[in-house]
Amino acid sequence: QVQLVESGGGLVQAGGSLKLSCAGSGRTFSTRMGWFRQAPGKEREFVAAISWTGGTTYYADSVKGRFTISRSNARNTVYLQMNSLTPEDTAIYYCAADYGIALSPRERIYDYWGQGTQVTVSS
Repeated sequence: QVQLVESGGGLVQAGGSLKLSCAGSGRTFSTRMGWFRQAPGKEREFVAAISWTGGTTYYADSVKGRFTISRSNARNTVYLQMNSLTPEDTAIYYCAADYGIALSPRERIYDYWGQGTQVTVSS
């Protein structure tokens, strides 16, 4: 079992930056991690994923070059650095985890989810 708690969301102006954190507890060893987001009226979508070692990352095209996913296994925490934010990035951001190896944007493969943190980007 893995428990996940996101933090770091808030209100930011377009062009600004935010850094989200996802603190894990429980059996976090050997987990691959992902960030997803859900905008109002839309389905949840993949944002980024990272392997257990941090050596492999995977991004949605919409955030590539602007967002960076990283992790500290010593702190059981995954981060999402978000730069050059636009109003289209407004959403609830969720982190997710499971014990697989290959990274994937598929929501269904992740077994554990946090409650989400709201990110609002004003124009």
